[in-house]
Amino acid sequence: MATISTTVPDPDPASATAPSFEAALGELEGIVAAMEAGKMPLQDALDAYKRGMALLRQCQTTLTAAEQQIRILDANSLREFDAPQDVAPGGPGSGKQEA
Repeated sequence: MATISTTVPDPDPASATAPSFEAALGELEGIVAAMEAGKMPLQDALDAYKRGMALLRQCQTTLTAAEQQIRILDANSLREFDAPQDVAPGGPGSGKQEA
């Protein structure tokens, strides 16, 4: 019978720095997989759930901040592209000189 590691990092934010988004997401996926296996003792499952919720909040906060940065960067710069209708082959911008 395979054993599942039930070690859960300390959820106290004062005791460690927050992991990167990718690391937090990976840890969260591992917690979900371990909990879905259903082999954790109750207290370990509760601790894993608490850690998972903290990681979920961190990921959501990180994504919200990234979305806000994108909105700021894209403000007033995204517009529909309308090709000029009056430009014919050999016309202005084609590189050919008119006689």
